[in-house]
Amino acid sequence: MHEHQLPPDNHVHTQFSWDATHGSMLDSCARACELGLPSIAFTEHVDAARWIVPAEADVPFPPFLTRIVDGVFDPPELDVDGYFEAVDDCQARFPDLRIVPGLEIGEPHWFPDATRRLLAAGPFIRVLGSLHSVGTASAPRLIDEWYFTEEITDAAEDAAVESYLAEAIRLIETCDHFEVFAHIDYLTRQITRAGREHDPRRFEDAYRETLTSLARSGRVLEINTRLPLDPIILRWWYEVGGAAVSFGSDAHEGPKVGAGFAAAAAAAESVGFRPQHDPHDFWRRTG
Repeated sequence: MHEHQLPPDNHVHTQFSWDATHGSMLDSCARACELGLPSIAFTEHVDAARWIVPAEADVPFPPFLTRIVDGVFDPPELDVDGYFEAVDDCQARFPDLRIVPGLEIGEPHWFPDATRRLLAAGPFIRVLGSLHSVGTASAPRLIDEWYFTEEITDAAEDAAVESYLAEAIRLIETCDHFEVFAHIDYLTRQITRAGREHDPRRFEDAYRETLTSLARSGRVLEINTRLPLDPIILRWWYEVGGAAVSFGSDAHEGPKVGAGFAAAAAAAESVGFRPQHDPHDFWRRTG
């Protein structure tokens, strides 16, 4: 990897994300400057799904359980005005750091009208599309919660991975409102937390189909460093013609901004993605 050249952090949450209890835009900027990152994107959570949460669920977000009413968790809306005021304040305080406004929109293909209205509410530049749910728009369940309440067998894991990747294709092919597909391995986090080891090679065809759909759409695959992305998925992304990668710490508190970026950048470069002349750009394929 090029000496000291870390990529931008394009996936950070602050106090404006409903699950970032310890999030701080100021602390995140300070950490980005400490690491010498060229830019940081504040991609706050926007989730329109009203998740069904069974009474027996042990969801690992205690501060937000008070929002469960009649077995349904209703994520709060983004304070758009407060968010942009904070972005402007941070840009004034950290003039040498480029601050990029953005969003992480959960299941935007399920809520196209709400997504359009939100994107029209401000100059959001870095927009991530993500999947946090299983089920349907009318009966969604939070993936995090699902793996805390179900018995994880081989058959359950197979069904979950295949349905998750199939839903990812529907997101990619029916929604034009995002540029970066976030954490393709989001489900893997829950498999790991359930004490199992996920081997993507068992699902190579399904992963390749999803990655091919993303590549054909001209969009960008995120390397999310909250859990190291399996190198084979990066290799498949390059092989199916993926044009670029974006790096995201998925930090929910300032000190975790840029975590794991040196290793992630080295992994990306090893399969053929390189930084560009513009340090704020995505890393793009070499051939």
